[in-house]
Amino acid sequence: MTSLTGKSAIVTGASRGIGAAAAHALAAEGAKVLLAARSTQEIEVVANDIRLTGGTAEFVTCDVTSWDDVQAMVKACKDAFGSVDILVNNAGAIEPVARLADSDPVEWVKVADINYKGVYYGLRAVLPVMLEQGSGTIINISSGAAYNALEGWSHYCSSKAAVLMLTRAVHKEYGAEGIRCCGLSPGTVATDMQVIIKASGMNPVSQLDPSVHIPPEWAGKAIAWLAADGADEYLGDDMHLRTDEARAKLGLPPVQA
Repeated sequence: MTSLTGKSAIVTGASRGIGAAAAHALAAEGAKVLLAARSTQEIEVVANDIRLTGGTAEFVTCDVTSWDDVQAMVKACKDAFGSVDILVNNAGAIEPVARLADSDPVEWVKVADINYKGVYYGLRAVLPVMLEQGSGTIINISSGAAYNALEGWSHYCSSKAAVLMLTRAVHKEYGAEGIRCCGLSPGTVATDMQVIIKASGMNPVSQLDPSVHIPPEWAGKAIAWLAADGADEYLGDDMHLRTDEARAKLGLPPVQA
C-alpha cells in the first residue's frame, strides 16, 4: 500500500466503530487525521490513543446534519494540516428500526438526514477545497442495504441507495478533475449498530450469529487501502468487503461459508 505520509484526512462519526478504526488505520499509514463526531469526549479519547501510538490527530465536534458544522470541520482540517486530501463520510444511523406504517416521522427523517444529507454536506464542503488543490479522495460508507430493501430499514436502505448515487455523481462530475470518489460496503460489522439490529428482531440480519460480523478494524484497513491507491479500481462504485476477491486484496480471511 502506498504510504499516506503527508496526507490529511477527515473521518466523520469517528468516535467509535468503523470511524474510529478508520482514523487509526489512516494514521498508522502516516496520514494526519481530523476526527469528527457529536461527542467531544469520545473523539478526544480516540485522538489521544492515536497520538500515543505516534500518529497525528486533531478532533472537532460536528453534527453532520448541520451545514455550519460541516463547513467548520473542513476549515479546521485545512487550518490544522494545510490541505484536505481525504474525506471519509462514515457517520450513520439506523435506530429506530420499524416498518413504514409504524415509523415515527421525526425519527425516520433524523436517520435520513444523518445518512444522506450528512454525506451531501461533506461532499459540498470538501469539493471546492479538493478542486482547488487538483486532487482528493472521498470514501463514502455504503452498505448492501443500498441494493436491497429490508423490512424495517426503509430509512437506512433508501438513504444508503442515495449515498451510492452521490458517489456516482461525484465521479461523473469531477473524476476528470483529480477527484477520486468510491464507496465501501463492508458487510455486517461488529459495532453498536449490530446491537440495535439484533434487539429489533426484524428481518434476517437481526437473526445472524454475532460471530459472522467482521471486526471494525477490517473496515478501517479497507478504508486506508482505498485512500492510498486502492480507490482507483472502484471509482464511482462500491468496494464490497463481503467478497473473497476484495478481502484477498487486503490480506483478510475469506468469507465464511
